[in-house]
Amino acid sequence: MMQQYFALKEQAGDCLLFYRMGDFFELFFDDAKVAAGVLDIALTSRGENNGEPVPMCGVPVHAADNYLARLIRAGCRVAIAEQVETPAEAKERARKEGRASKALVRRDIVRFVTAGTLTEDTLLESRSANVLAALAPLRDAVGIAAIDISTGEMALERVQPDGIAAALSRIGPAEMVVPEGWEDAPEGSITRPRSAFSSDEGEAQLKALHGVATLDAFGAFDRAHLAAAGGLIAYLDHVGRGTLPLVLPPRLREAGGHLAMDEATRASLEVTFSASGTRKGSLIDCIDRCLTGAGARLLSEDLSAPLADPGAIRDRLAAVEWLYDDALLREDLRRALRALPDVGRALGRIVAGRGSPRDLGQLRDGLNEARMLHEMLQQRGSLPGLVERLLPVLAGHGALVEMLTRALVSAPPTERASGGYIAEGYDASLDELRSIAKNGRRAIAALEAKYRDQTGIATLKIKHNGVLGYFIEVSARHADALMAADSGFTHRQTMKDAVRFNALALHEEASRISEAGGRSLAAEDAHFEELVERAIAAKEAIAATAQALARIDVCAGQAERAAEGGWTLPEIRDDAVLDVTGGRHPVVEAALSASGDRFVANDCALSDRDRLWLIGGPNMGGKSTFLRQNALIVLLAQAGGFVPAESARIGVVDRLFSRVGASDNLARGRSTFMVEMVETAAILSQATERSFVILDEVGRGTSTYDGLALAWAVAEAVHETVRCRCLFATHYHEMARLAETCEALSLHHARAREWKGDLVLLHELAEGPADRSYGLAVARLAGLPKPVIARAKTILDKLEKGRAETGGLGAGLGDLPLFAAAAEVAEEQCDTLRETLRDLDVDALSPREALDMLYALKRGAGEDTA
Repeated sequence: MMQQYFALKEQAGDCLLFYRMGDFFELFFDDAKVAAGVLDIALTSRGENNGEPVPMCGVPVHAADNYLARLIRAGCRVAIAEQVETPAEAKERARKEGRASKALVRRDIVRFVTAGTLTEDTLLESRSANVLAALAPLRDAVGIAAIDISTGEMALERVQPDGIAAALSRIGPAEMVVPEGWEDAPEGSITRPRSAFSSDEGEAQLKALHGVATLDAFGAFDRAHLAAAGGLIAYLDHVGRGTLPLVLPPRLREAGGHLAMDEATRASLEVTFSASGTRKGSLIDCIDRCLTGAGARLLSEDLSAPLADPGAIRDRLAAVEWLYDDALLREDLRRALRALPDVGRALGRIVAGRGSPRDLGQLRDGLNEARMLHEMLQQRGSLPGLVERLLPVLAGHGALVEMLTRALVSAPPTERASGGYIAEGYDASLDELRSIAKNGRRAIAALEAKYRDQTGIATLKIKHNGVLGYFIEVSARHADALMAADSGFTHRQTMKDAVRFNALALHEEASRISEAGGRSLAAEDAHFEELVERAIAAKEAIAATAQALARIDVCAGQAERAAEGGWTLPEIRDDAVLDVTGGRHPVVEAALSASGDRFVANDCALSDRDRLWLIGGPNMGGKSTFLRQNALIVLLAQAGGFVPAESARIGVVDRLFSRVGASDNLARGRSTFMVEMVETAAILSQATERSFVILDEVGRGTSTYDGLALAWAVAEAVHETVRCRCLFATHYHEMARLAETCEALSLHHARAREWKGDLVLLHELAEGPADRSYGLAVARLAGLPKPVIARAKTILDKLEKGRAETGGLGAGLGDLPLFAAAAEVAEEQCDTLRETLRDLDVDALSPREALDMLYALKRGAGEDTA
């Protein structure tokens, strides 16, 4: 057995080997140690190897999916080695080969389970795509082929080497495959032979898969596209051991067709994941009102790659507006969508050879629901262009639906082995076999009664199990009567408290039942394969229907979210304008609403004449929220949805950049300031006049003079060279002087007030420069110790006085006492005030004396009473 195991383990490579032994998958050696640690199961041993115990652990076959899910989430890859013959077949093979009758059952790796090649519902998130990507570097570009094999949707694109990170951030692959020897391969990639990434082979494979002589109908693919496709299909063939999953005709993703965002921007705006790395708190979590998993996955794709074509954006918006305006239709559609199964993923499992009767039932129910939606929409008369184009796709499949309806029971099981999924009346011969089995069970019951009367043993029972089949069982004290040679019963097995027997009549009836049962299961299997063939023959049409249902779900969900939040239809324009009235941050607003608070809306008006806003004001005043909300409004609009605002006019943006927040990347040797500069450099080199940029606190990671100089220069470059729409938040008051020389720059600030020593943040944006940053007030709110606040105020006064007198930022600090001494003075002042207050007779004071005492106390506290 171990020789067989070692041979299979060599094929498995770096994958954990699930070695089938009876009802368990066993793991040995280092695989067992890894799996036991990840799965928290017992690590035992089995036999010895080179004199050492062999580590072993195992998981039940019937629960393997649950364990596989945990291993995949932990970053493991698994090879499944199944028994590919029965013990009887192994014995016959050994006899023919002239060996001993006892032979080892042959096993083979039937499948590799990896993060990017999952199809089972138990291993997938229903609302998230599971993408496998293959990257093929050529001299001047990198081809990327991406597929979600659970639905078969495939896309090909070409990027420049410096655009790989942004593309992968958008795609979000669960697994990446690259050619061996590529030095710049993304971290965590799986390497495959370079020969697999052949553009000629990729072209030939795509043609063969889709039965075409040319790929022109799918797009104008170049060598980079085809090389990536070749590597992807070769890897799928490898992990499927020769069985390819569903691979639909590839879509060509052309440069410029979508709003470009780099990795930093996606992370900053928390589009699909929040800062904590979870879906909760992200933009999609806030707006997702889809009722199907397919719709949620498509919405995520829309938000990850918003459109950049004005016509295509308006097309989506028209469909959303149509459903927004017709609440009754929207409610009817959503009621129907709520009952939809995941047709795309059911089809994916069927094509991959992992389908079940339940998957066929999902196709039947989903396609039938699509026909009903077609009838509902057709009755509406005039339809938006997008919906009208989807309508024919929903109408087909009548013959297939009719066949599946007749063939399957109403709720087919997930397992084929036990049968029972083909409906009565579909096959007369199958019904007859089932009748024989059913009558046979009645005959067994009659035999049991007969044997009880014949033997006088009232507790005699006829039972069945998978090893012995049918048998007669009596208690041990009644066994002697059946042991007699002339009793007609044959002893089979003695248990602790019971004895089991056989009888000729029982054997004959059992054989009849077994034969009928076996033939009925074989008949059901044949029908299953026929139904699967019919479904596979229509796979592309079924996939198109699944995609159409997902798009309708997205449109209805977007309309529902807009109605729920009072959002507005954006006006998509061709000029470089961003004019938002009453704009709000969707995620922040939802959080405030949940706690009973109100979000303060703000306007934003950028145009050719006023394209750069310089925004000052205190920390926590709402500057970063304002910046992000306008970026999200652009993103939502170009994804084809309504926006959280009273009105919005948006000139289409080609690239969206966000440099907001501080972070480091120590693993890559980058400090917070270095990360900030790298991101800023990317903006200045990649942004165009059609871009939208938000910048927050550029230059704060270094000295004050360096930071101010950099922030000033960056603002000038954005204004004079890039000339894009930009919101620039800063604490450097000196930058207000830029308004004197930059004609398209205007000054704004987040309003705040101090009231009785407390800072009141208004979260409103106003025109003009900020008068100050309120840094000490924010520090007080944060709970900084009072002596530290007092010391900071003293230093601030000296700095401002020195700068006013000499122009030097540090002037006047030389005569300041040390912090400890200053804190001691402050504490002495507090003690004096306490003594004064303790000795004060408040009732004896006249109003005038009370007022004089207040002035005296303020002077004692070091406050200016002038």
